[in-house]
Amino acid sequence: MKRKYLLTGVLSAAMLCSFTDTTTAQHRPPNVIVILADDLGYSDLQAYGNTKVHTPNIDGLGKSGIRFTTAYSAAPICSPSRAGLITGRSQVRFGYEFMPDGNGAAQNGLPASELTLAQLLHDKGYATGIVGKWHLGTGEGFYPDQKGFDYSYYFQAGLSPYTEGELDTSRYVGIRAPWALTDKIAWTPRKGATAIREGREIVKDTSYLTFSLANKAAKFIQQHKDGPFFLYLTFNAPHDPFQVPKAYYNKVTTEKDSLKRIYYGMIEALDDAVGQVLQQVKAAGVENNTIIFFTSDNGGASYTRATDNYPLRGGKCTHFEGGLSVPFYVRYPGHIASGTTSAQEISSFDIFATAAALSDAKLPADRTYDGVNLLPYLQKGSLGKHPHEKFFWRSGFSKAYRSGNWKLIVNEHDKKQWLFDLSKDRAEKNDLSTKQPGVLKQLQEELRKYEETQLHHPLWESRYNTTVEVRGEEYTFPI
Repeated sequence: MKRKYLLTGVLSAAMLCSFTDTTTAQHRPPNVIVILADDLGYSDLQAYGNTKVHTPNIDGLGKSGIRFTTAYSAAPICSPSRAGLITGRSQVRFGYEFMPDGNGAAQNGLPASELTLAQLLHDKGYATGIVGKWHLGTGEGFYPDQKGFDYSYYFQAGLSPYTEGELDTSRYVGIRAPWALTDKIAWTPRKGATAIREGREIVKDTSYLTFSLANKAAKFIQQHKDGPFFLYLTFNAPHDPFQVPKAYYNKVTTEKDSLKRIYYGMIEALDDAVGQVLQQVKAAGVENNTIIFFTSDNGGASYTRATDNYPLRGGKCTHFEGGLSVPFYVRYPGHIASGTTSAQEISSFDIFATAAALSDAKLPADRTYDGVNLLPYLQKGSLGKHPHEKFFWRSGFSKAYRSGNWKLIVNEHDKKQWLFDLSKDRAEKNDLSTKQPGVLKQLQEELRKYEETQLHHPLWESRYNTTVEVRGEEYTFPI
């Protein structure tokens, strides 16, 4: 079966005719809401197998829309993944392989040459807003208003504490995880890139940040209900620091481990925050004219010991399935299937392509897009079709390539490679690199050719290498 996996050039309006009749009658294109969780692992939600939490609002998106079981992030780490999502292009194509400097000392971030989804939709008459984590560069040239956003309430860095000042232990429960990569900065009071900003001005936010973001998002929806609008709601939960209101800590009664109990409480708080946003969509009367995407920027950070992405192997900062596979929901009432679970292989790149198609936007013809317009694949009779055949990921010396059911992982630093048949071994337990030399050689060659289509030199170097443990073995990853 031939599978389409690249979107290039201009999207055909004829391709959209069966999906736009309703919106044409309403004289405007649909609103677009992208809800992005931070480090939310594949198995962290109730619908994905977590029996310790209740996440009815997020999982409810699958009851009124589609839940995907084979969805991939653009990268196994925060900032490069977000660069891929917001541009609809492999971030490797424009040299965004590593984390930018979080303090603004080096001027690196999303290049001005890249077109963001906000810029694309703004030019089509959308009101555009980002609420939450930015992490695409700091300082002049990298502010959200310079990337197409009319409204912004955000922090620039990769994380921010959940409350202003020192943690109030009368209201919150917190625990340090000194073995985590970012523990020290996570527990430093907000300042600089971790400060909360509205526009470019630093503001004080004295609420629990997850709920503050939900409040700002709900207000944006109410203000722009006459639309169309694009809301990029980027929660920092459940990324560390591990801090949660006591009420949520107390709700988790089936977990004895304090760290995991806080983590699960953070997820339940996130679910309530998403519920508030969904309720506002309904109250604004735009539920049937709004497409909602919910996903995570990368796999769960298993190195924090708060999650493990079971049954998948590895986690954030690895190219195993646990680092790349993420929860993913799409809801668009009356336009796509509902109450469905799909095993279709999709990517966070597809958000850009789908939103572009719905807005009837023309894409620049001078670049390749890596996403697919999902609308034709999400109809009741099309859920067995495959939007993608091949996937490619690279973070310096760590890279992966999936072709059909075969997946090759190469770590040049560790001088290791793995070959898996994902149709039989999604958990990546059985390395077939020595048993299938023909397949190995074929994927190595395909990977080599694919890399030739990418920018060969990153725009900036990695700052350091980190080592994470994966099933008793060390895996080196460039940050």
